[in-house]
Amino acid sequence: MIPGTLRITLCVAVLLYFVIILHYLKNKMLELKYTLIWLAAGIVMGIMIFFPELLVAFVRILGIESNMNGLYILCFGVTIMIMMTLTSIVSRQNMKIKILIQENSMLEKRIRELEQSQQEKTENEKNSD
Repeated sequence: MIPGTLRITLCVAVLLYFVIILHYLKNKMLELKYTLIWLAAGIVMGIMIFFPELLVAFVRILGIESNMNGLYILCFGVTIMIMMTLTSIVSRQNMKIKILIQENSMLEKRIRELEQSQQEKTENEKNSD
């Protein structure tokens, strides 16, 4: 179904994709939990290259007339799933940052109060002498 040269080109592209993802992981530009999302997407791409019949079966199950439309819908669905996962991660990180900011503010206030009480104590000791 897929011409040989196109299959080879797609294989090289997917391998390059995996090399880039692993490079990001190695250089700590991407955390492991995020890397797993992108590796899963790469595995799906690899499966579609080696087993294009799965796309045809997927298209028939959904009642889509054209294989290209089915591929488009599959790509769109995977993209939406990745975006939802990343949005969920960003939301959790945002909540953690908000909590950290609040805790930091409370600690700063406590430090200021302690410094002020220490300064007052020092001034009182000087005045008593």
